[in-house]
Amino acid sequence: MKTTLAAILFTVTAVSAVAQSTPVGLWRNVDDKTGEVKAEISIAETHGALSGRIEKALGKDAKPGAVCSECSDDRKDKPMVGLDIIRGGKKAENKDVWEGGKILDPENGKEYRASFTPIEGGKKLEVRGYLGPFWRTQTWNRAQ
Repeated sequence: MKTTLAAILFTVTAVSAVAQSTPVGLWRNVDDKTGEVKAEISIAETHGALSGRIEKALGKDAKPGAVCSECSDDRKDKPMVGLDIIRGGKKAENKDVWEGGKILDPENGKEYRASFTPIEGGKKLEVRGYLGPFWRTQTWNRAQ
């Protein structure tokens, strides 16, 4: 009985740890310049590709009903809450990184190539946006 219980506990713990080593989940993004938590973002994976949207605005300057006035594509003037900001991105072979996607900065309306790397056992997510040879990295904290 003790061996069976230990095996079940080990399996549940191992599955939980593996499930956390993914960008899928609810995240709080932290501004890399100010350290301020700006929003809660949910990331899902469908058919191997990531998608992410703003669930809640948390920044001190967040305005209810704000829209993406700087966006220039199908997201133009759409509400910030519910806005798709991550499109695409697939897990790289033999690596814990999802790459090839795009991420939108709704403050300036610019879209960047992006990669997503779970770190610290999936408790944090390195989100890197690329523009040509330049990049900017934010570390997001898992909210759930």
